[in-house]
Amino acid sequence: MEITRTIKYEADRVKGFGDEVRSVPGCEQLQSCIQCGTCSGVCPLSIYMDYSPRQVMALVRSDFKNEVLRSHTIWLCASCYSCTVECPRQIRITDIMYELKQRAIHEGIYPKKFAIPVLAKEFYKMAYKYGRVTENVLAATMFLKTNWLAALGMWRLGLGLLKRGRFPLKVESIKRRDELDRMMRTVDRLNIDALHDEKKKITSHRVEAAT
Repeated sequence: MEITRTIKYEADRVKGFGDEVRSVPGCEQLQSCIQCGTCSGVCPLSIYMDYSPRQVMALVRSDFKNEVLRSHTIWLCASCYSCTVECPRQIRITDIMYELKQRAIHEGIYPKKFAIPVLAKEFYKMAYKYGRVTENVLAATMFLKTNWLAALGMWRLGLGLLKRGRFPLKVESIKRRDELDRMMRTVDRLNIDALHDEKKKITSHRVEAAT
């Protein structure tokens, strides 16, 4: 019988991860979490999660980056904001979940073949490239990259949509895509610069604290 370790060690931590998340606008109150469990109690999907929302907050604060970004929890979040509304410390838990999703996609360490992160990534790529999202192409791409056999069972639905003109075969696009491309590249560059600046600040604070 294979024995799986569940206890977390100091060596499992990625130091600075919690500070990086807290530096993002909307995530600043993470440190105020009192681990009351209200977020987990009101979450309609917590029973399906590998880590409850309360546990995710604790793991992020404790720098357990890999455990959080590889979990299914952040992808099962339905963005209903129940946790944010009910949190007695006014922590924007849903926004923290969004930040964790973005980090997982950026670093490519989300659960492989898991439909939700693949869908999010393909949605972004299509919006970035064309300025619009063609739903049927998006869905087809998601199925091909996750479970193409599931798409075969939906052929009747696809045929019905095609007959009614609700299944366009051409990818939709906006005009003047070059302007959109310049805007998106500018935003990406600003985000990268801001992240680098924040990392320098965190490193500087640690050096000062050590001395």
